[in-house]
Amino acid sequence: QVQLVESGGGLVQPGGSLRLSCAASGSFSSIYTMGWYRQAPGKQRELVSTITRDSSTVTAASVKGRFTISRDNAKNTVYLQMNSLKPEDTAVYYCNADIKRPGIVLRRDYWGQGTQVTVSS
Repeated sequence: QVQLVESGGGLVQPGGSLRLSCAASGSFSSIYTMGWYRQAPGKQRELVSTITRDSSTVTAASVKGRFTISRDNAKNTVYLQMNSLKPEDTAVYYCNADIKRPGIVLRRDYWGQGTQVTVSS
């Protein structure tokens, strides 16, 4: 079993900052790409940022320069530092990880439960 648990969401004023964390736990042999996605009410879930095991990143244009993704492989954890937050950043943020489990050939995506980020004055 694999579980991804997010933390760090909450209510923040425009221009403020939040740091999201996502820790993977359970039985797995390798974690490949990890990342963050978000979904606002009435909108499709969208990519925020992803990071490979060797720290190559992909970041959405809407957050580039404001959000920074990082990971700690020893802790099986991915982070999202969010600065200069805007009301349009309000969404549920989901952690994602591409994981290989022992004895199972196929890699597949796992998702966290989501954490609410609300940017409002």
